Amino acid sequence: MGINAFGSARISSNYHVKAFCNNPSETEKKIALTFDDGPSEFTLEVLEILKKYNAKATFFCIGKNIETHPEILQKIIDEGHLVGNHSYSHSQFFDFYTYPTIMEELQKTDQLLEKFTSKKINFFRPPYGVTTPSIRRALKFTKHKVIGWNIRSLDGGTTDVELILNRIKKRVSPGGIVLLHDTAPHSVFVLEQFLQFLQQNNYEVISVEELLKLNAYEIERG
Repeated sequence: MGINAFGSARISSNYHVKAFCNNPSETEKKIALTFDDGPSEFTLEVLEILKKYNAKATFFCIGKNIETHPEILQKIIDEGHLVGNHSYSHSQFFDFYTYPTIMEELQKTDQLLEKFTSKKINFFRPPYGVTTPSIRRALKFTKHKVIGWNIRSLDGGTTDVELILNRIKKRVSPGGIVLLHDTAPHSVFVLEQFLQFLQQNNYEVISVEELLKLNAYEIERG
């Protein structure tokens, strides 16, 4: 029971599904940024900072938030960033859902995203990073690639900027994937400070696609 709980909660364990959490073979100072839970009004501030530092990111979007902020999702796309599926509801009970319900959530969010990309969405990040047998069964049908992380900011659980910054700075290494959120002002402040740190230490921010050699989207539909 304990092993099962640990494996479910730790996305890098690959216990239920294969998750791409970093590129351990990357030797150059390259790193990828990802943002969860948007789009939100704070996404606009995130986009401005990314533009300022010429950095590209991947946004794992919640379906219901796409419906609320379609114009912000469009801006993410227009500015050259990637998008992925982060479920429709991001319910705290998501990991208790049956696989047909999970499939429904993924397909509904894909449909919303694909209105903007015109291409099939390949990337999925499960809510809270929790994986389950039901998620594994759903992914057999949807064929999404699960994208995790190996540098977790915990900015969704604390607003202490120094704590968040120190946590991610000490975990930085070539090939890493950083998890941030685009849903609160403290995360926006952390992002700018972190990008300054990366710049000072000669790190290049590249896309998850480039880092993992995986395609975020499939070919255009006819």
